[in-house]
Amino acid sequence: MPPRRRLGYNRTVFDYMSSGAVTFGTPALAGLVDQLGRLDDDVDDAERIDQIRLLEELKAAAAAAQARVTAALADSQRRQLREQGVPVARQGRPIAAQVALARRDSPTTGSRHLGLAEALLHEMPGTYAALSRGQISEWRATIMVRETACLSREHRSAVDAELAPRLAGLGDRRAGNEARRIAYRLDPHSVMNRVRSAEGDRRVTIRPAPDTMTLVTGFLPAKQGVAVFAALSRHADTMRSSGDARSRGQIMADEYVDRLTRCSVAPSDGTGEQSTARIDVDVQLVMTDATLMGGDAAPATLVGHGPIPAPLARRMVTEADEQTQVWIRRLYADPTSGDLVAMESRRRRFDHSLRQFLVLRDELCRMPWCSAPIRHGDHVSPAYEGGPTSVDNGQGLCEACNYVKQSPGWKARARPGGVIETTTPTGHVYASHAFPVVTRPRASSPPKARAPVRRVTQLAGVSAMEGRLRSILTTATSG
Repeated sequence: MPPRRRLGYNRTVFDYMSSGAVTFGTPALAGLVDQLGRLDDDVDDAERIDQIRLLEELKAAAAAAQARVTAALADSQRRQLREQGVPVARQGRPIAAQVALARRDSPTTGSRHLGLAEALLHEMPGTYAALSRGQISEWRATIMVRETACLSREHRSAVDAELAPRLAGLGDRRAGNEARRIAYRLDPHSVMNRVRSAEGDRRVTIRPAPDTMTLVTGFLPAKQGVAVFAALSRHADTMRSSGDARSRGQIMADEYVDRLTRCSVAPSDGTGEQSTARIDVDVQLVMTDATLMGGDAAPATLVGHGPIPAPLARRMVTEADEQTQVWIRRLYADPTSGDLVAMESRRRRFDHSLRQFLVLRDELCRMPWCSAPIRHGDHVSPAYEGGPTSVDNGQGLCEACNYVKQSPGWKARARPGGVIETTTPTGHVYASHAFPVVTRPRASSPPKARAPVRRVTQLAGVSAMEGRLRSILTTATSG
């Protein structure tokens, strides 16, 4: 028997959220989250399409309500920070961090959410109204805010008044194009200033990609970006024409790495020809001794990237050429949890080795839901309050989160088991758990038996690099 189609839809949610006569409070909001998990799916496909559309409208209406609450929080927090004497320039960061924690996002994303909310509520009422009615998505509203960011409040409101009535019928790209077109007409000078500001934000970033690959991205002015790509393309065309069997993309990628990890050195003989010297680059791998030498399956950690398979980690080490220096540094891990163990220091600042230990242990910023690289070694309990300089009282934080932690009303404390609790000015507590850097295979698949480590001269059938590694490991474990 085919599912029944119900023609009457429960619009209670939109009644609550749009009716001025009804207060939709926090308890009802919590109940709504539970009710959505019990949405009736005993309907036909036509009604399922209607449900998809209504849920999309609900997402948009919820985003508008979230923006309204965020703007109200920002207004309240700014008043408190002003009373505490915090400069205006430093008020936004702790507010954005609270928004990020509440939304389980990174501080950078929280800053974008805060900017979106304040722009919609204070400068773009038409776009906010369309969002609250479920006519546009949160992303389309974000496009409107993004493309008018360089304008004054008056010009941004003018773009909003002209374009908001048509937003429901525009796609994302069309909405962005129209917003830019109006902005160019209203204030071309601000647009050019934005271009110059963007050039000042040039940078290089890295993030993991699937299959143990990585994405290194250069955010460059258009002229320089095109020149970089053209140089790599020209080199690839030259190599392909000379019979290189690699694909064009492979040649470009290899040349990209080669040019950045080598430097040209002018010769002293005056010939004009340049020689090439390799730049020292520190690539850190964290793995168990069994993974390195015994064929264990426990994955390793490539610092700055994340986990990689054990065979790939061994290959990265054992296939290094003779010019590559390989160092083994002993780190001690809990045999059960895999957490790196503590070590003490009497110094107030985290020295190089202790800071490096925090980077290896925490891998990324310890603030919940922040995935930024570690920039600072931080005392959980501040040193000026007597907090010790130790691994137990240390954590790796990004620059933004460390500055936020110093803001009025923020507190942190270390708990047993490597847990760090952060309390925000509103009294909300967020726990950060250390992830094990070293993992062991499950008990059902014990690691393979390892042959005893011997001197290089006693080994047969192994590469020179593997022999060097065994010799280094013997020295490290006997010291």
